[in-house]
Amino acid sequence: MIQIDDCIVSADILTEFFACDYGVCKGACCVIGDSGAPLEDCEPGALEENYPCYSQLMSAKGRETVEKCGFAVVDRDGDLVTPLVPHTEECAYSGFDREGNCFCTVERCWMRGNGSFRKPISCWLYPIRVSQLGSGMRALNLHRWDICKCAFEKGRREHVRVYEFLKDPIIRYFGEEFYDMLESAASSLFAAK
Repeated sequence: MIQIDDCIVSADILTEFFACDYGVCKGACCVIGDSGAPLEDCEPGALEENYPCYSQLMSAKGRETVEKCGFAVVDRDGDLVTPLVPHTEECAYSGFDREGNCFCTVERCWMRGNGSFRKPISCWLYPIRVSQLGSGMRALNLHRWDICKCAFEKGRREHVRVYEFLKDPIIRYFGEEFYDMLESAASSLFAAK
């Protein structure tokens, strides 16, 4: 573990390899899970503001779910999350192409230049999970999920570390200086070996 500002960072984030392998997983992270994607307090408003754009790409059941449940829900653990389509594990904001591959409709709109919100930061930062500690500090831990096994393998093949793969969302969420300190910590860690 290393400390950067108010964050305790698991060394796994610096040492482990990861690179999403969409060709293998087909977006399974959007349709498998016991809860929706964790949301920051400000994100339901961003989802609502950009809804006209991505609602056209969502499944009919996804639109029905958002219209019935709202842009966010509180799950059984008391966390603010994206709603799931009833009787499935599918995020309401999921879309599917002709081959049945899943994609995030929110991000697809953003990539096309039609939305101002890329996607929930918890999705963008994955496999890093951020949690608030009782001390007021935050913990950044590496989450391992069986459906992402191919991403860990691809990261190893391509020699891409978790923090390198997630450079953009880390900078967006924590700032450029934080990322520079992560790089420095990684360099020190590897130099010591």
